[in-house]
Amino acid sequence: MVALACLTHIYFTAFAVRSFLIFTPLFKNYYMLASFKEPDELGYYGEFGGAYIPEMLYPNVEELRTNYLDIINSESFQKEYQYLLKDYAGRATPLYFAKRLSEKYQTQVYLKREDLCHTGAHKVNNTIGQILVAERLGKKRIIAETGAGQHGVATATVCALKGLQCIVYMGEKDIERQAPNVARMKMLGATVIPATSGSKTLKDATNEAIRDWINHPADTFYIIGSVVGPHPYPDMVARFQSVISKEIREQLEEKTRSGGQAGTELPKAVIACVGGGSNAAGTFYHFLDEPSVDIYAVEAAGCGVHSGLSAATTQLGKPGILHGSKSYVMQTEDGQVVEPHSISAGLDYPGIGPMHANLFATGRGKFLNATDAEAMDASFELAKLEGIIPALESAHALAALKKVKFDKNDIVVICLSGRGDKDMETFMKELNKK
Repeated sequence: MVALACLTHIYFTAFAVRSFLIFTPLFKNYYMLASFKEPDELGYYGEFGGAYIPEMLYPNVEELRTNYLDIINSESFQKEYQYLLKDYAGRATPLYFAKRLSEKYQTQVYLKREDLCHTGAHKVNNTIGQILVAERLGKKRIIAETGAGQHGVATATVCALKGLQCIVYMGEKDIERQAPNVARMKMLGATVIPATSGSKTLKDATNEAIRDWINHPADTFYIIGSVVGPHPYPDMVARFQSVISKEIREQLEEKTRSGGQAGTELPKAVIACVGGGSNAAGTFYHFLDEPSVDIYAVEAAGCGVHSGLSAATTQLGKPGILHGSKSYVMQTEDGQVVEPHSISAGLDYPGIGPMHANLFATGRGKFLNATDAEAMDASFELAKLEGIIPALESAHALAALKKVKFDKNDIVVICLSGRGDKDMETFMKELNKK
């Protein structure tokens, strides 16, 4: 356990703001957790989570914490949310049996096609939910952070839908490598503000978004794009993304029926990439309390776990506070956040969501990692075998097929979290090498 002083230092390093902190308890009996899916009343998954926030943000976070479940569970919310998921986002997304990929790896591989969602990724599941919450809380100004640009596009999309002001913070480095998504955000009416500090990537964009929120606490709603941040954000985002695993169970049962016999809802394994981890949380959610289903999370190893250019948080991190919650954080001995690296902008983050930290700490989840080169190879392999170009984030999950040996009749579901349009410049550079 990192000392309290070190935790506080990590917080200040991440936020670059000197303000009073509202701390939830650091030490508690995490064996009382009834489910891997939901946190306790303080927002903890085991020993990870909580709300570590500046005093100025306390009213905003507390307003959300005391209202989000009542809002989400209300009949009017669910009616509008389900309507928009179906008729606007295009759900349910297909569960596709990848025949040629299955033949190559001698197992039964299904792809959950989140790349076919409106905006090209799973992110819209969450932004639709959060914009409806913001609307019911009377917020008129929306901010967001983005790495690969998919969450920024999804946020700009729902702001256009609802006629709300949208400001997206994005690392200067990511703006350069994800130019198509920057153009899409601007076309949708969003203001894109570059984060020019630190590594100029997702971590720094999140820092800037939080600074904005601190300066505009009354009228602004922060749509966080992953299962990170102070409670209740990790739980709220996971709930909105849980539609992914809900559909997987229903679709798998339908696809495995035979001769009048009922099918199975439960695969042998589910696999997803993990940065902050929203697509993984959604893919795992309705399987977490099913012991027969193996959970595989694949982190970005960058140039190699121990190369100094990596984002494999569970391998390199230790407990600390980052962006409002306690989790595993890549940090130096004196608590300075280590700059991560990944070829995929969406996985270029020095922490993981508290739900995933608990899955790692308890052993419920099996954490793998894939290098930049392995993700690139997996991208080209899927394109050539199945005619599908995945996002580089999703390609990390596909790379797990080379790392885990499954039996011939095992059903393996991989979340294809986004499409590869945004990564075409990176892919073209790779093609030019060959």
